[in-house]
Amino acid sequence: MGNSNHPKRPPAASRDAAVRRPAEPAEERPARLQQLSDEVGRIAATLARLAIGPSKIGQKDRASTRRSASTTVPVDTVRQVIKARRLRGRYFDVELFADPAWDMMLDLFQAELAQYHVPVSSLCAAAAVPATTALRWIQSLTDADIFRRRPDPLDGRRVFVELSPQASDGMRSYFNEIANLANA
Repeated sequence: MGNSNHPKRPPAASRDAAVRRPAEPAEERPARLQQLSDEVGRIAATLARLAIGPSKIGQKDRASTRRSASTTVPVDTVRQVIKARRLRGRYFDVELFADPAWDMMLDLFQAELAQYHVPVSSLCAAAAVPATTALRWIQSLTDADIFRRRPDPLDGRRVFVELSPQASDGMRSYFNEIANLANA
């Protein structure tokens, strides 16, 4: 019954010992878990970028991208404006400058220029207001066709928010006009 042509398998205990890695000290485990979590996040972000690449952009969006190619806005300029807005909070009561719509528009414009997607949760944080307030603003700006919601193709629970092509063009024009004022 036994076939002598097949090599004999090692006992289960030997197989398990060959697969086991040396145990990490307990104090190194949180750092290793964080490292693995960061790596998984990078892989997920790469997969999302690949899945929602230029081939998925609609015809209107392509036209908008071509139209606004001549009005290039450096992403660092937008980042500086965002930092300057946050800097006011060091010197004045933050409540005086609550403008969640503008903060979210700046954040989405920066993301567009840097070519990354913004989930609803991150956009709520960028608004610097309570999450319920930010969600109401997101809904209002979506209804006004300033924002667009897109489902994450890799995670059905997550939704990305982006500027509509018209809003993107408006932001480009705004930043270019500011640049012209600064150069005048």
